[in-house]
Amino acid sequence: MAIQISSELLDGCVLACLKHQDYYGYALTQRLQAAISVSESTLYPVLRRLKKNDWVTTYDQAYQGRNRRYYQITASGLTQLNTIQQEWQTYYLAINQLLQGEDES
Repeated sequence: MAIQISSELLDGCVLACLKHQDYYGYALTQRLQAAISVSESTLYPVLRRLKKNDWVTTYDQAYQGRNRRYYQITASGLTQLNTIQQEWQTYYLAINQLLQGEDES
């Protein structure tokens, strides 16, 4: 059984990757697939949503006679990533406490 990842968490994973370097779509998919189960058909709607929210921007770069569309995190994307990271810490601690059977006291 694979645990389903929420769209907000997937947004955070993409933004975290883009914080370190710009990626074109296929390379970003490969980077994410090294850590989590995600398909290209899942990723492109995420990228469109991130762009619509102004959390990423795009630029094209020629490669072997074709253009590759690169994604780059924006300042508001960095702010959103920070928010997601903070929310993840709270969520992670709560879920881990439940899974480990720890009392609240």
